[in-house]
Formats: sequence, structure tokens, C-alpha cells
Amino acid sequence: MSIKEDVRNMKAVAPYLAASSVETRNQALSRIADTLREHSEEIFQANKQDMDLAEQTGISAAVMKRLKFDPGKLEDVTAGIEQLIGLPDPVGKVSLARELDEGLTLYRVSCPIGVIGVIFEARPDALVQISSLCIKSGNCAVLKGGKETAHTNRVLFRLIYDSAVKAGLPEGCLLQAEQHSEIDELLECHGSVDLLIPRGSNRFVQYIMDHTKIPVMGHADGLCHIYVDRDADLQKAIPVIVDAKTQYTAACNAVETLLVHREIAGDFLPELACALRAEGVKLRGTKEVTDIIQAETIEEKDFREYLDLILSVKLVDNVEEAIAHINRFGSHHTDSILTENRGTAERFMQLVDSAGVYQNCSTRFADGFRYGFGAEVGISTGKIHARGPVGLEGLVTYKYKLFGDGHIVGDYAKGRRSFHFRDIE
Repeated sequence: MSIKEDVRNMKAVAPYLAASSVETRNQALSRIADTLREHSEEIFQANKQDMDLAEQTGISAAVMKRLKFDPGKLEDVTAGIEQLIGLPDPVGKVSLARELDEGLTLYRVSCPIGVIGVIFEARPDALVQISSLCIKSGNCAVLKGGKETAHTNRVLFRLIYDSAVKAGLPEGCLLQAEQHSEIDELLECHGSVDLLIPRGSNRFVQYIMDHTKIPVMGHADGLCHIYVDRDADLQKAIPVIVDAKTQYTAACNAVETLLVHREIAGDFLPELACALRAEGVKLRGTKEVTDIIQAETIEEKDFREYLDLILSVKLVDNVEEAIAHINRFGSHHTDSILTENRGTAERFMQLVDSAGVYQNCSTRFADGFRYGFGAEVGISTGKIHARGPVGLEGLVTYKYKLFGDGHIVGDYAKGRRSFHFRDIE
């Protein structure tokens, strides 16, 4: 059976998953967490195969870190599942209740999107997070992970799917695509797939957007900035910047460009450079930056997302110049200001056009788990439907339910009846 047929069948299953009780969905999540712990050695062994193959092919250290699924990663994903279980049901929430006329009542009620296709990078923990979020939100999911973690993903998917079905969820509610050729097949399923969420490089995400009629949600780049204002606490600023660059260098929320107020650069940059170099970070900057610290000189137009231990640095005159740079060159993902001046921070956070704007903290906080969402299916830098880390709320839409008693529009058109529009408490 082709993936198109599988997805077509999944579309028929989707309403039944959407109608499942939150108790059943939570029971499935609980069983999944227990099963992953019980089969940890099988998972780690599969991951070792992937890691060994990756090492043989010369994959970079930054990517190798993404591929690894160890006890720490297992603990993180199971903690995320347990956090999800404790969250309220996102399905069936009433956001509008209105009596249009006597006996004619309208409700706006949240419901799952339906069938979601997620094509994600070679990170085994992403498979667990995505499938868990889709189950909790009542969505069917087609999962296509990176080939570099094929062995790990295969084991994880089998354990998750079997646990979900045993807990009472409908067969066919989850589907794993393993072949690269299946991506193009999936892109053609515009009659069966309601939403695509691609996670990966700019080039890959753009390819997805250009080759499908299915709505696409996500982001292409993670070019995050930190602006160090003249009113920053410099001793507080250094560990924040080091964390944002080095805590998980390969993540899309790692800082890539540092903007520093020109008045403090002479004192601040040498101390910061020392702290960053101690962590193996290479610095690149404009000519006036390299006049202060030893760094590779590059043009502002060459600042980019590195996903590596490299940081671009530029000096600015004020917060207005920092805002202008971020809005022009950034990817609208996550940007942070380091300052003790509340007014400056508020202006930065109001005018920077990004999904996440922070004061005095690391950009690495841009994460569904750290926001208390349980996990995330990805981060959206768009403004339609969902923005920022996409958790449960970003995986539901709504429908209108209208209850009448033989009402017809003709009565209102001819003046025999009239609307009175009264919100119901």
C-alpha cells in the first residue's frame, strides 16, 4: 500500500480520534511513557547503530549531538509526556456561546485540525514529542524523521504506536514514513492532509512550501539575536550570552548574532570574548568589533545562522538601531535584550517583530517544554494560526455548532422573526 492510500485511510480515522475522550488519550500517553522506560535498552541500542553510522560518514559534532538519544533525553521526553497528561484537554473548549434568537443557539468549539504531516530533522526526541502532542490534541499524524536516526525512530514509533492502540486509540491514527521518496508523495496528499509542519534547513522548508498545496506552518531559519544595551548588568549579561550560544549550539533558538551598544563595547567585549573562547566559541564581527577584540572580520550581510560555536558581533548606537537590524536581518524567531532599563526593554519588546521577545534571559528558553506546553511540534515564525513554540493550542482549530428548532432564514428575511443576539454565560 502506498503512503497516499495510508493517508487517505487515516483521513477516515481522524474523526474517531478527535471524538476520543481525554481520559483515553491520557491513558495512551501514560502507557507510552511506561513503555519507553521499559524498552530503554532496545532504544539505546538502536541509537548506537545510528550514532556509529553517523560517525563513519563524518557528520559534524553539532549534528551528532542532535542524533544522540541517551538516558537524559529519555528522561526529558517522558517528563514532557507526563506534563502533557496534566494539561487540560484542548478539545471541546467553548470560546463563544450566543443565543441568536429564542431556541437558536450558536457555539464556537475547539476541535483537532485532523491529519498533520510532520517532516522533522534527525532528532529522535522530536518523534516522541510530536506524536505525544498529536495524541493529546486528538490529531492523526504522519511522521517522517531524518534518515540519520532511522533505527532509533523505527523502534520509538513501534513502541508509541502499539501503546496508543492498546490504550484504545483507533488503528491507523499514527503513520511513519521512512523513505525519502515518500516526502514527495506526502506533498501530493492535499485532499487528505490538513497541515504540514516541516522542520529543517531554510532550503528544505522552502522546498516543502514550493511543492505542495497543503497549508504549511513552521520556520525556515533560527537567526536569533541578543542586544546588550548600555544599561545592561554586564556581569549578568555574560552568562546569559554564553548559555544562549553554547548550551545547545545546534538548536534553532541558539543565539547567532550579538548586538552591543557602542558606549559599553570597549569594556564589555574583551571580558565577554574571554568567556566565550573558554567555551570554544569563535567570534566574527564588523571592522570596529575586530578593532576591540581578536575576531574574524566579516560584513554585516554575511551574518547568518551557524548552528555551531560561532557568533557574529556588531556595534550599534542605540536600541532603535538594534531593533532595525533585527527586523531586517533576523528570522522573527526569538530575540532578547539585556538591560536594566524597563522603558528600553518595553520598546524593544514592542517593536521587534519576532515570535519571542525576551528581557535579561537566554534565547534557549524558546521551547514548548520550557513554556509548560509539555513539548512542541515546532516553532512557527508566521502570524496566521500559531506563533512561537507550537503546543496543544496550535494544534486545534474550531468549528461552529448551531442548535435550532425548525428555524429558517426566510422568517428573518421577511420580518416574521428577528435576531436578538444575547451572549450565554
